[in-house]
Amino acid sequence: MEKNSFVKSHGLGNEYIVFDSENIDFTLSKQAIIRLCNIHFGIGSDGVLMKVPSDKADFGFRVYNPDGSEAEKSGNGLRIFCKFILDYGYTDKREFSVETLTDVVYAKIDEVENGKARMITVDMGKAIFASRQIPVDSDEPEFIAQKIQAGDKEFEVNCVSVGNPHCVVIKDKLDEEEIRKYGPLLENHPLFPNRINVQFAQPISDHEARILIWERGAGYTLASGTSSCGASSALIKRGLVKGDLTVYMQGGTLKITIDEDWNIRMTGEVRQVAEGVLSPEMIEDLEKPFLG
Repeated sequence: MEKNSFVKSHGLGNEYIVFDSENIDFTLSKQAIIRLCNIHFGIGSDGVLMKVPSDKADFGFRVYNPDGSEAEKSGNGLRIFCKFILDYGYTDKREFSVETLTDVVYAKIDEVENGKARMITVDMGKAIFASRQIPVDSDEPEFIAQKIQAGDKEFEVNCVSVGNPHCVVIKDKLDEEEIRKYGPLLENHPLFPNRINVQFAQPISDHEARILIWERGAGYTLASGTSSCGASSALIKRGLVKGDLTVYMQGGTLKITIDEDWNIRMTGEVRQVAEGVLSPEMIEDLEKPFLG
């Protein structure tokens, strides 16, 4: 690949720009990330992924939100990253390990079409319900079925970490306007010192659920892998679904499997949108302050 090359792919409409840290000559600063993700002044994206060296796994992975903050993990981002690794010849193996900011996960390329990865399974680690580990600023050992106030409304929330923090609100009916209004209030609630991802989740059978997503640092999102894992974990914890789930989002569908020890596996499709090389003018602009 040429210097400063990028690939843009999406997992169910959740899109990321991917770079190799050893193949760029610019600094991926907060202002650079914000500009790259801006549709008018950059490429336009829900975030940026970076391949980095690792001494713990086959590959190292970092993920950045469009507001320039770094996330611990991204399910769709991991699948996009794994497609990039196979498609661009970093490995010919169908199974490999990836080091995230918080742990090491394991990936399997399930389906290849015309030499390109299409369906990918990622071992997402364990669901953690301990309040302080999520983190939730509460003396409750687990923050499950707890009432909190967000703006003018009270919500019963269920909190879990799947490598990043999630706040799940179980609903009989999903309303996009409602999550757009209250998602940012829940994300930034003082109970959550690192902010939090928010899902409104509707169980529809023992093995199916629908979710709407407000993603920390990104806002309203069509699909999210970790949100699917977090919502599934909370629904199982509450006894509303079983451990083998199909999760429906506006961007598409993911398969989530959670065993009795709370180990999570996620399977879904990834598609490439474009590949290219940042222009010298774009790289020059990345060094300039940008508020978006």
